[in-house]
Amino acid sequence: MKMHQQNRLFIFFIAFSLFSLCFGSYLEDPFPVSQYHDQIYNHYPTPASLYTFRNTDFHSSKTTKKRRDRGSSFSSSTKVVNVDDFGAKGNGQDDTKAFELAWKEACSSRKATLLVPKGRTYYLKPITFSGPCRSPLTLKINGMIKASTRISDYENDRRHWLKFEGVDNFVVEGNGIINGNGRKWWQNSCKVNKELPCKRAPTAVTFYQCINLVVSNLMFKDAQQMHLTFQKCTNVKALNLRVVAPGNSPNTDGIHITETQNAIIRNCVIGTGDDCISIVSGSRNVRAMDITCGPGHGISIGSLGAENSEAEVSNIRVNRALISGTSNGVRIKTWQGGSGYAKNIMFQNVVMKNVSNPIIIDQNYCDKEDSCPEQNSAVKVSNVVYKNIRGTSASDDAIKFDCSKSFPCQEISLLGVHIVGQGNEVATASCENVRLKNRWKVYPQC
Repeated sequence: MKMHQQNRLFIFFIAFSLFSLCFGSYLEDPFPVSQYHDQIYNHYPTPASLYTFRNTDFHSSKTTKKRRDRGSSFSSSTKVVNVDDFGAKGNGQDDTKAFELAWKEACSSRKATLLVPKGRTYYLKPITFSGPCRSPLTLKINGMIKASTRISDYENDRRHWLKFEGVDNFVVEGNGIINGNGRKWWQNSCKVNKELPCKRAPTAVTFYQCINLVVSNLMFKDAQQMHLTFQKCTNVKALNLRVVAPGNSPNTDGIHITETQNAIIRNCVIGTGDDCISIVSGSRNVRAMDITCGPGHGISIGSLGAENSEAEVSNIRVNRALISGTSNGVRIKTWQGGSGYAKNIMFQNVVMKNVSNPIIIDQNYCDKEDSCPEQNSAVKVSNVVYKNIRGTSASDDAIKFDCSKSFPCQEISLLGVHIVGQGNEVATASCENVRLKNRWKVYPQC
């Protein structure tokens, strides 16, 4: 009888386990992003490996080699469209027309991969790759794509160099380089030469109105202005990217998110002359994790509310980041006179090394030489959490909350924050018009 009872218990346990596996649910993350493509690469480093990161050659890393090998062969059912077959030479001449023809062929085909071969450098003028395409499409960049340096080539559109518009279910991957060739643009910037008029420079790569998009394992270098922009996109993954430009290159944001929902930025190394990551109005449900940032201006939400505009940003999470030698750490910046909100934001597990303004909310942001006039309205900032943030500050103020008199910062939480001056010197906090919700083990104190 005892044996029968044990058997029944064992059978019940097995049946219950199978039922749980079949019908149970597990919420992995409050900001889910659909994973539609079977080649998404999910490796990212542990926090320990991230914080001991060495600035080695991006393409020599084990993870990149593994990913490169896995993508080196194509399925027999995949149509490979090689840009060389459409007249691309990769010899310093203009290859724009060949890329246009190859894109047209790949976009109109079923299950195609557009291939940019390794070992060559392809020069392109401004070009728009338009959708919709017939079926999911992969662009595999193994060589280098380099921008034309003739400013006259951009007369029709100074905002964009490579633009992908309305392309859904799209994967852009490889082990190649996209080079904006931006030095000539930087020299003609009013931020470098004050005597010159301020004019726009192109964003190197723009994804506009794309749904279900993966960009992975590429290097973006020396953009004319911003390197990589996602605008009005939904369901985006930016994985295993390296973005590099000199620390004094003007306005060269690494990854810029605008009017975009459900985005993941993961395992990226970014060092430029502006924000490593910037998230602006119309964006929600954005996660950035395992980020190495510096040089640059840090990780920023904003600027928001310029020229009395309305801005809305919500559900932003930055988790596991190493920020080194930047002019800001984690920043929220809004102009006076704006309206709207920036809310439900979390910065957690961040290490700062020699960072000016490690934690900063600036509701009085002004990038003009003359001071901006004081105004009564502001973008409301609320429900912001700083958790487990440690390191060293290059400025006296390790924490700076410069909030609006009319609309103070609300529900700000500091949990496990410890930032000291260089050489373990004393750091300070400056806190104006801020209403703290939770404080636990915080140094320096408001």
